[in-house]
Amino acid sequence: MPSDDIKIKIPKVGDAEKIAELINIFAKKNLMLERSVESVISNIRNFIVAESNGIIIACCAISFFTTELAEIRSVAVDSSLQKKGVGKMLIAYAEGILRDEGVKRSFVLTRTPEFFKKLGYLEVPKTSFPQKIWRDCTSCPFLMECDEIAMEKSIQ
Repeated sequence: MPSDDIKIKIPKVGDAEKIAELINIFAKKNLMLERSVESVISNIRNFIVAESNGIIIACCAISFFTTELAEIRSVAVDSSLQKKGVGKMLIAYAEGILRDEGVKRSFVLTRTPEFFKKLGYLEVPKTSFPQKIWRDCTSCPFLMECDEIAMEKSIQ
């Protein structure tokens, strides 16, 4: 269980460098796509972070596709805090935002399906999300050799 000093919040622009740094640790391991500080800044209101003692220890982002469908993406938790409930807290917070917005379905593309399965996500074909494919995947360097698993959850 995570420590009581962990706070989930919407980050400030000044947090963008730390968010990009955290994501890029995983990008270097080919676990997610790299994000520049500028990219994080331009999407800062879509991010959610977990902080401990004022230090960002985890992040994720929401990407809306329709009024009923959104993706939770860029989920990154400091390696020293993995398997301690921080990622679960972030996803729960993100799903709460999506519920408040009236979004009915959340999806992820992941290389860690076990984590999302524990949170109620079910594996589905990637073709279930043509909006994602046209908007993001066509410019991805891994398009022709994508090994991510698509998963979906009803959140209403």
